[in-house]
Amino acid sequence: MNVSDFDYDLPPERIAQRPLPERDASRLLLLDRATGKYKDRHFREFPDLLRGNELLVLNNARVLPARLFGRREGVRAEGKGSGDGKFLSAEIEVLLVRSLGEDRWECLVRPGRKVPTGERIIFDEGQLQAQVEGRGDFGLRVLRFTSKGDFRETIERLGHVPLPPYIKRDGDRSDRERYQTVFARQGSAVAAPTAGLHFTPELLEKVRASGAQIIEITLDVGLGTFEPVRTERIEEHRIHAESYEISIAAAEAIANAKRDKRPVLAIGTTVVRALEDSAQKGQGVVHAGKAEAEIFLLPGKPFRVVDQLLTNFHLPQSTLLAMVCTFAGRENVLAAYRHAVAGGYRFYSYGDCMFVR
Repeated sequence: MNVSDFDYDLPPERIAQRPLPERDASRLLLLDRATGKYKDRHFREFPDLLRGNELLVLNNARVLPARLFGRREGVRAEGKGSGDGKFLSAEIEVLLVRSLGEDRWECLVRPGRKVPTGERIIFDEGQLQAQVEGRGDFGLRVLRFTSKGDFRETIERLGHVPLPPYIKRDGDRSDRERYQTVFARQGSAVAAPTAGLHFTPELLEKVRASGAQIIEITLDVGLGTFEPVRTERIEEHRIHAESYEISIAAAEAIANAKRDKRPVLAIGTTVVRALEDSAQKGQGVVHAGKAEAEIFLLPGKPFRVVDQLLTNFHLPQSTLLAMVCTFAGRENVLAAYRHAVAGGYRFYSYGDCMFVR
């Protein structure tokens, strides 16, 4: 299929630049994937829209404040003489993308052309340092970090929230809370599982009171979620990989739900990727353990696990929009998106959501 098959018109003013004051105040577009019919609702009604026997699967990944600002080691500032002792250089931005181990990360470095292999980058007057060990695909660099304190604590202190590129403002202190789900607990995500941003502890309790069961998995959302499709035919796009972990208890709960014909409701496309990747590798069965999600869900490919989906609205011509179209039908989804645009819905990470069942 052509990338243009997954396109729609979105005025820039529909892209939410900030979250609503209350998490659960967002709107919800209810889509019946069998008929294509949709209804305007509000997210606070979500527990009332459940049958009461669903298995909700949440992604509990925690977003790292993954944007770091440092300077190159030993590079003299422009215009400085050789004997003045000045070694400050232009600021270097480092964005953690994917963990390769405890102290090694794939990173985006800007401006990357000024930072060759072997270069050292200094953060916070040497409290944190990184050495460039090599190059990766798409302009990525491999950096090895050393910290004078606990690495994770240092990142939490120095880092900035890595807001998506379509949010045209700098992150502020409020984003540290709001670009994080209330059930974020573990992992090293560099983007939020945004469908989960709408939930509050109180609303989760209402979901449980409805009779639905809630379980958690972890998928470390990477920057590849924003990677544009650069090929004309979407099948030729090289999909990114993301690390995930499914506990024994979660795998058993999913198996029990499928056995009892209870609907598995994925809270977000990140959950879909983890469950469907695991089922594809396990010949239809979700297995416990750690793995890399490599699955690319396109029209014509079956969903083995997920029966319902809560998701935010996605970018035109994106792999995530293609995934939702695979689940609910391209014409159904694009018609619902056109309605959402005309109806003033807020789009993308801090925007409204759609419940497909």
